[in-house]
Amino acid sequence: MKQHAPSAERNREPLLSVLRQLLPSRGTVLEIASGTGQHAVFFARAFPQLEWQPTDADSIARSSIEAWRREEGLPNVREPLALDARASTWPVESADAIVCINMVHISPWEACQGLMRGAARVLPPGGPLILYGAYFIEGRPTAPSNLAFDASLRERNPAWGVRELGAVTEEARAHGLERDQVIDMPGNNFTVVFRKREG
Repeated sequence: MKQHAPSAERNREPLLSVLRQLLPSRGTVLEIASGTGQHAVFFARAFPQLEWQPTDADSIARSSIEAWRREEGLPNVREPLALDARASTWPVESADAIVCINMVHISPWEACQGLMRGAARVLPPGGPLILYGAYFIEGRPTAPSNLAFDASLRERNPAWGVRELGAVTEEARAHGLERDQVIDMPGNNFTVVFRKREG
């Protein structure tokens, strides 16, 4: 049942460094599209004061998350929940922060739209939505590797692809989320932080 993604091993340390600056000191972190579950247990171990709620729309992924959770035995990792970002309701009504790693480009655009709607529902004012992945950013040269990655994604599924950060930002703003930071990461990736608008 337990799956392993080499990319999760590669990016977990750089992500941890960024999350130390962004996550609240207490509360619940909702992870959207947790995948194998490697990140969930790694970050939960690093942040014992936070409750980590993994989710995934895929039942095989949820089985892997649960296998990692049982093996690690961490008290602050909750059972994985079935959550499709596109759904009009989520099984979580509130969270102090949301983390979403490598979903926006490996899903239809409707998943990004649903992510923004859902984040606006569950986050408190000022609460962060933290995205990680590849993006095309206006005014910045695109790495050849990201162009090749985009092409390979679209070959696998025409609805997938590296997103224009401007379009993602517009969608976020339409749901009351403002872009706060864009952080360069290894491998031509980015961490993008949105925060729910106060009031």
